[in-house]
Amino acid sequence: MYYNTYGYQNAVNGKYDRQIKPNRLTVTGEGTVTAASDEAIITIGVINESPNLSAAQKENADKTAAVIQALMSLGIPQSDIQTYVYRIEPQYNYENGQQIFRGYRVEHQLQVTVRDISKTGQVIDQAVAAGANSVSSIQFTVSNPNAFYNQALTIAIRNAQEKAISMARALQVTLQPVPVIVQELSQPLPPRPIPFQAAMLAQSAETPIQPGENKIMATVKVEFTYS
Repeated sequence: MYYNTYGYQNAVNGKYDRQIKPNRLTVTGEGTVTAASDEAIITIGVINESPNLSAAQKENADKTAAVIQALMSLGIPQSDIQTYVYRIEPQYNYENGQQIFRGYRVEHQLQVTVRDISKTGQVIDQAVAAGANSVSSIQFTVSNPNAFYNQALTIAIRNAQEKAISMARALQVTLQPVPVIVQELSQPLPPRPIPFQAAMLAQSAETPIQPGENKIMATVKVEFTYS
C-alpha cells in the first residue's frame, strides 16, 4: 500500500497559486468462496506391450473400446469421453551394454468428465474391470466456477474498501468512497488434481473417493483518492 501527495506552486502576478493533484491511496483486497465439488475429471487408460506393432495396437484398441463401453453403461455420454494421450514407443532391454529391441508400448489415455460426482469411485472400478490399467489423476471442480469467482471478486472489493477506510481514519483524512481504479489481479483457478495411487486398482470394493471442497480466491488492486 502507498499514498502520495503531489503539488506545485506557480507565481502569478506576484502571488502564489497552489494547485494540488488528488492524493492517492492504493490497497489490495482478497476474497475467498468455498464451493463443494460437483464434477470430477478422471484420466484413465490402457497401456500394453507386444513384439508386434499391429498386435499391440489391436489389443489396446479392443481394451479401450471395452473401457468406453463400460463408461457409457454408467450413463456417461460419449461427448464426455475424449482421447487425452495416444502414443506408441519402441521398447528396449539393455544387456551387456547392448540395446536389444523388446517390442512396442501403446498407451491410450482417456479424459472422462463425471457429472454425477457420487459415481466417481464406481467409474474407476468399472473402467478397471473392463481393462483399464492406468489411472493417472482425478481433478475435482465445480460446474459453474465463474459464478463463485464473481462472488469472491465482490468480497475482495469490499475487503479493499474496508482497508482503505481504516487507513483513512488512521491518517485523519477524508476518503472519497468511489475508487478511481479497480484492477483484477487474479484469475479463476483450474480444477485441482488429486494424485491416484496405482495400488488402489487392486481393491475389490468400490474405490472410496473424497471430493472435498474447492476454495475459489480473487484478488484486486483498488486506488482511492482522499483529501
